[in-house]
Amino acid sequence: MSAGALDDALLDLAVDLAGRAAALAFEGRRRGMPAAGTKSTGTDMVTEFDRACESLIVGGLRTARPDDAIVGEEGTADRGSSGITWFVDPIDGTTNFLYDLPGWAVSIAAADPDGMVIGVVAVPSLGETYTAVRGRGAWRNGEPISVGSVTHLGEALVATGFGYAPERRRRQAALLTTVLPAVRDVRRLGAASVDLCHVACGRVDAYFEEGLGPWDLAAGALVAREAGAVTTDFAGAPARPEEVLATSPALAAALRGLLAEAGAPVRHDPHLP
Repeated sequence: MSAGALDDALLDLAVDLAGRAAALAFEGRRRGMPAAGTKSTGTDMVTEFDRACESLIVGGLRTARPDDAIVGEEGTADRGSSGITWFVDPIDGTTNFLYDLPGWAVSIAAADPDGMVIGVVAVPSLGETYTAVRGRGAWRNGEPISVGSVTHLGEALVATGFGYAPERRRRQAALLTTVLPAVRDVRRLGAASVDLCHVACGRVDAYFEEGLGPWDLAAGALVAREAGAVTTDFAGAPARPEEVLATSPALAAALRGLLAEAGAPVRHDPHLP
Protein backbone atom coordinates (compact mmCIF):
# COMPACT_ATOMS: atom_id res chain seq x y z
CA MET A 1 0.00 0.00 0.00
CA SER A 2 1.36 3.42 -0.96
CA ALA A 3 1.86 6.11 1.70
CA GLY A 4 -1.03 8.13 0.29
CA ALA A 5 -3.36 5.15 0.24
CA LEU A 6 -2.39 4.25 3.81
CA ASP A 7 -3.08 7.82 4.95
CA ASP A 8 -6.50 7.70 3.29
CA ALA A 9 -7.30 4.36 4.91
CA LEU A 10 -6.28 5.61 8.35
CA LEU A 11 -8.35 8.77 7.91
CA ASP A 12 -11.42 6.87 6.74
CA LEU A 13 -11.19 4.54 9.72
CA ALA A 14 -10.80 7.41 12.18
CA VAL A 15 -13.68 9.38 10.68
CA ASP A 16 -15.97 6.35 10.88
CA LEU A 17 -15.06 5.53 14.48
CA ALA A 18 -15.15 9.14 15.66
CA GLY A 19 -18.57 9.59 14.09
CA ARG A 20 -19.95 6.44 15.69
CA ALA A 21 -18.54 7.35 19.11
CA ALA A 22 -19.81 10.92 18.85
CA ALA A 23 -23.30 9.66 17.99
CA LEU A 24 -23.24 7.23 20.91
CA ALA A 25 -22.27 9.95 23.38
CA PHE A 26 -24.54 12.62 21.91
CA GLU A 27 -27.63 10.42 21.97
CA GLY A 28 -26.78 9.14 25.42
CA ARG A 29 -26.46 12.66 26.78
CA ARG A 30 -29.84 13.59 25.26
CA ARG A 31 -31.39 10.84 27.34
CA GLY A 32 -30.33 12.50 30.58
CA MET A 33 -27.55 12.89 33.11
CA PRO A 34 -24.86 10.24 32.61
CA ALA A 35 -23.37 8.27 35.46
CA ALA A 36 -20.13 9.99 36.47
CA GLY A 37 -17.13 9.60 38.74
CA THR A 38 -13.76 11.28 39.25
CA LYS A 39 -10.14 10.46 38.42
CA SER A 40 -7.14 12.55 39.47
CA THR A 41 -9.06 15.12 41.53
CA GLY A 42 -12.64 15.83 42.55
CA THR A 43 -13.04 18.04 39.46
CA ASP A 44 -11.47 15.62 36.94
CA MET A 45 -14.62 13.92 35.72
CA VAL A 46 -15.21 10.66 33.86
CA THR A 47 -18.57 9.31 32.69
CA GLU A 48 -19.95 6.02 31.49
CA PHE A 49 -19.76 7.42 27.96
CA ASP A 50 -16.04 8.20 28.16
CA ARG A 51 -15.50 4.51 28.77
CA ALA A 52 -18.15 3.30 26.30
CA CYS A 53 -16.77 5.50 23.52
CA GLU A 54 -13.20 4.40 24.16
CA SER A 55 -14.36 0.78 24.07
CA LEU A 56 -16.14 1.35 20.75
CA ILE A 57 -13.14 3.10 19.18
CA VAL A 58 -10.53 0.70 20.49
CA GLY A 59 -12.62 -2.29 19.43
CA GLY A 60 -12.87 -0.90 15.92
CA LEU A 61 -9.14 -0.21 15.73
CA ARG A 62 -8.23 -3.66 17.00
CA THR A 63 -10.50 -5.28 14.43
CA ALA A 64 -9.35 -3.19 11.47
CA ARG A 65 -5.66 -2.87 12.39
CA PRO A 66 -4.67 -5.48 14.99
CA ASP A 67 -0.94 -4.75 14.75
CA ASP A 68 -1.19 -1.05 15.62
CA ALA A 69 -0.42 0.46 19.03
CA ILE A 70 -3.21 2.34 20.82
CA VAL A 71 -3.00 4.94 23.61
CA GLY A 72 -6.33 5.96 25.13
CA GLU A 73 -7.20 8.46 27.84
CA GLU A 74 -9.29 5.94 29.75
CA GLY A 75 -6.51 3.42 30.12
CA THR A 76 -5.97 1.64 26.80
CA ALA A 77 -2.26 0.93 26.27
CA ASP A 78 -1.86 -1.59 23.43
CA ARG A 79 1.60 -2.24 22.07
CA GLY A 80 1.94 -2.68 18.34
CA SER A 81 4.39 -3.82 15.70
CA SER A 82 3.18 -1.94 12.59
CA GLY A 83 4.80 1.42 13.32
CA ILE A 84 1.39 3.12 13.63
CA THR A 85 0.20 4.42 17.02
CA TRP A 86 -3.33 5.68 17.66
CA PHE A 87 -4.16 8.37 20.22
CA VAL A 88 -7.76 8.28 21.43
CA ASP A 89 -9.62 10.83 23.54
CA PRO A 90 -13.14 9.39 23.66
CA ILE A 91 -14.66 12.56 25.11
CA ASP A 92 -12.43 15.62 25.28
CA GLY A 93 -14.21 18.11 27.50
CA THR A 94 -15.97 15.67 29.83
CA THR A 95 -17.08 18.47 32.16
CA ASN A 96 -18.80 20.18 29.22
CA PHE A 97 -20.42 16.88 28.33
CA LEU A 98 -21.57 16.36 31.89
CA TYR A 99 -23.11 19.84 32.06
CA ASP A 100 -24.58 19.57 28.54
CA LEU A 101 -22.41 22.38 27.20
CA PRO A 102 -21.50 22.17 23.50
CA GLY A 103 -17.70 22.29 23.73
CA TRP A 104 -16.80 18.59 23.80
CA ALA A 105 -15.43 16.31 21.13
CA VAL A 106 -14.23 12.86 20.14
CA SER A 107 -10.57 13.04 19.11
CA ILE A 108 -8.64 10.35 17.23
CA ALA A 109 -5.17 10.61 15.68
CA ALA A 110 -2.67 8.21 14.15
CA ALA A 111 1.11 8.64 14.15
CA ASP A 112 4.03 6.97 12.43
CA PRO A 113 7.69 7.26 13.50
CA ASP A 114 7.86 10.73 11.91
CA GLY A 115 4.89 12.17 13.82
CA MET A 116 1.17 12.58 13.43
CA VAL A 117 -0.23 11.36 10.11
CA ILE A 118 -3.97 11.95 10.41
CA GLY A 119 -6.27 13.63 12.89
CA VAL A 120 -10.04 13.70 13.38
CA VAL A 121 -11.98 15.83 15.86
CA ALA A 122 -15.76 15.33 15.86
CA VAL A 123 -17.84 17.98 17.67
CA PRO A 124 -21.37 16.56 17.51
CA SER A 125 -23.16 19.39 19.31
CA LEU A 126 -21.99 21.74 16.54
CA GLY A 127 -22.41 19.23 13.73
CA GLU A 128 -18.74 19.62 12.82
CA THR A 129 -15.96 17.18 12.02
CA TYR A 130 -12.42 18.45 11.57
CA THR A 131 -9.93 16.34 9.64
CA ALA A 132 -6.28 16.66 8.63
CA VAL A 133 -3.68 14.64 6.77
CA ARG A 134 -0.01 15.46 7.16
CA GLY A 135 1.18 17.56 4.24
CA ARG A 136 -2.26 17.69 2.62
CA GLY A 137 -4.25 20.27 4.58
CA ALA A 138 -7.12 20.51 7.03
CA TRP A 139 -10.88 20.53 6.58
CA ARG A 140 -14.13 21.17 8.47
CA ASN A 141 -16.97 19.03 7.15
CA GLY A 142 -14.94 18.53 3.98
CA GLU A 143 -14.27 22.22 3.33
CA PRO A 144 -10.70 23.56 3.54
CA ILE A 145 -9.92 25.73 6.56
CA SER A 146 -7.12 28.13 7.45
CA VAL A 147 -5.99 30.22 10.39
CA GLY A 148 -7.18 33.80 10.94
CA SER A 149 -5.56 36.95 9.58
CA VAL A 150 -5.01 38.96 12.77
CA THR A 151 -1.45 40.28 12.95
CA HIS A 152 -1.49 42.52 16.04
CA LEU A 153 -1.39 41.03 19.53
CA GLY A 154 -3.87 43.57 20.89
CA GLU A 155 -6.48 42.33 18.41
CA ALA A 156 -6.00 38.61 19.14
CA LEU A 157 -8.73 36.50 20.70
CA VAL A 158 -6.84 33.93 22.77
CA ALA A 159 -8.10 30.60 24.14
CA THR A 160 -6.61 28.77 27.10
CA GLY A 161 -7.38 26.09 29.65
CA PHE A 162 -6.51 25.04 33.18
CA GLY A 163 -5.49 21.89 35.01
CA TYR A 164 -7.49 20.17 37.72
CA ALA A 165 -5.36 20.56 40.85
CA PRO A 166 -6.19 23.78 42.78
CA GLU A 167 -2.56 24.90 43.12
CA ARG A 168 -1.86 24.50 39.42
CA ARG A 169 -5.07 26.35 38.54
CA ARG A 170 -4.10 29.20 40.86
CA ARG A 171 -0.75 29.63 39.15
CA GLN A 172 -2.18 29.28 35.65
CA ALA A 173 -4.84 31.88 36.42
CA ALA A 174 -2.14 34.28 37.61
CA LEU A 175 -0.71 34.32 34.08
CA LEU A 176 -3.89 35.97 32.87
CA THR A 177 -3.20 39.14 34.85
CA THR A 178 -0.50 39.83 32.25
CA VAL A 179 -2.02 38.15 29.20
CA LEU A 180 -5.56 39.54 29.39
CA PRO A 181 -4.72 43.27 29.22
CA ALA A 182 -2.45 42.67 26.21
CA VAL A 183 -4.96 40.88 23.92
CA ARG A 184 -8.48 41.45 22.63
CA ASP A 185 -9.96 38.93 25.07
CA VAL A 186 -9.56 35.41 26.45
CA ARG A 187 -11.83 32.40 26.04
CA ARG A 188 -11.85 29.20 28.10
CA LEU A 189 -13.87 26.57 26.22
CA GLY A 190 -12.84 23.45 28.13
CA ALA A 191 -11.61 21.05 25.42
CA ALA A 192 -8.10 21.29 24.02
CA SER A 193 -8.88 19.53 20.74
CA VAL A 194 -11.74 21.93 20.01
CA ASP A 195 -9.61 24.97 20.93
CA LEU A 196 -6.95 23.81 18.48
CA CYS A 197 -9.54 23.32 15.75
CA HIS A 198 -10.90 26.80 16.45
CA VAL A 199 -7.42 28.18 15.85
CA ALA A 200 -7.36 26.19 12.61
CA CYS A 201 -10.57 27.75 11.30
CA GLY A 202 -10.00 31.28 12.65
CA ARG A 203 -12.61 31.28 15.41
CA VAL A 204 -9.83 32.18 17.82
CA ASP A 205 -6.42 33.59 16.96
CA ALA A 206 -4.34 31.58 19.43
CA TYR A 207 -4.48 28.93 22.11
CA PHE A 208 -2.07 28.05 24.89
CA GLU A 209 -2.17 25.53 27.71
CA GLU A 210 0.03 23.45 30.00
CA GLY A 211 -0.32 19.95 31.38
CA LEU A 212 -2.28 18.17 28.65
CA GLY A 213 -2.26 14.47 27.83
CA PRO A 214 -0.92 13.22 24.49
CA TRP A 215 -4.48 12.32 23.41
CA ASP A 216 -5.60 15.94 24.03
CA LEU A 217 -3.00 17.33 21.66
CA ALA A 218 -2.59 14.71 18.94
CA ALA A 219 -5.42 15.30 16.48
CA GLY A 220 -6.14 18.97 17.14
CA ALA A 221 -2.52 20.06 16.81
CA LEU A 222 -2.25 18.37 13.42
CA VAL A 223 -5.46 20.06 12.27
CA ALA A 224 -4.06 23.42 13.40
CA ARG A 225 -0.69 22.90 11.69
CA GLU A 226 -2.24 21.76 8.44
CA ALA A 227 -4.45 24.87 8.51
CA GLY A 228 -1.34 27.07 8.68
CA ALA A 229 -0.84 27.47 12.42
CA VAL A 230 2.48 27.41 14.22
CA THR A 231 2.40 24.86 17.05
CA THR A 232 5.25 25.12 19.55
CA ASP A 233 5.95 25.02 23.24
CA PHE A 234 6.29 28.35 25.01
CA ALA A 235 9.96 28.67 24.02
CA GLY A 236 9.47 27.92 20.32
CA ALA A 237 10.46 24.24 20.38
CA PRO A 238 8.00 21.62 19.07
CA ALA A 239 4.66 21.48 20.88
CA ARG A 240 4.34 18.81 23.56
CA PRO A 241 1.62 17.88 26.02
CA GLU A 242 3.38 19.76 28.81
CA GLU A 243 3.25 23.03 26.83
CA VAL A 244 1.44 24.00 23.66
CA LEU A 245 0.98 27.30 21.88
CA ALA A 246 -0.94 27.31 18.60
CA THR A 247 -1.38 30.47 16.56
CA SER A 248 -0.91 32.06 13.17
CA PRO A 249 2.74 32.65 12.22
CA ALA A 250 2.22 36.43 12.46
CA LEU A 251 1.42 36.25 16.19
CA ALA A 252 3.74 33.47 17.34
CA ALA A 253 6.77 35.51 18.45
CA ALA A 254 4.67 38.15 20.21
CA LEU A 255 2.66 35.55 22.09
CA ARG A 256 5.74 33.65 23.18
CA GLY A 257 7.16 36.93 24.47
CA LEU A 258 3.93 37.74 26.30
CA LEU A 259 3.84 34.32 27.97
CA ALA A 260 7.46 34.71 29.06
CA GLU A 261 6.64 38.13 30.51
CA ALA A 262 3.69 36.59 32.36
CA GLY A 263 5.94 33.97 33.94
CA ALA A 264 5.10 30.96 31.79
CA PRO A 265 5.76 28.14 31.86
CA VAL A 266 4.30 27.68 35.30
CA ARG A 267 6.84 25.63 37.23
CA HIS A 268 4.79 22.97 38.93
CA ASP A 269 4.85 19.56 40.46
CA PRO A 270 4.79 17.21 37.42
CA HIS A 271 2.45 14.89 39.29
CA LEU A 272 -0.29 17.54 39.50
CA PRO A 273 -3.10 17.00 36.95
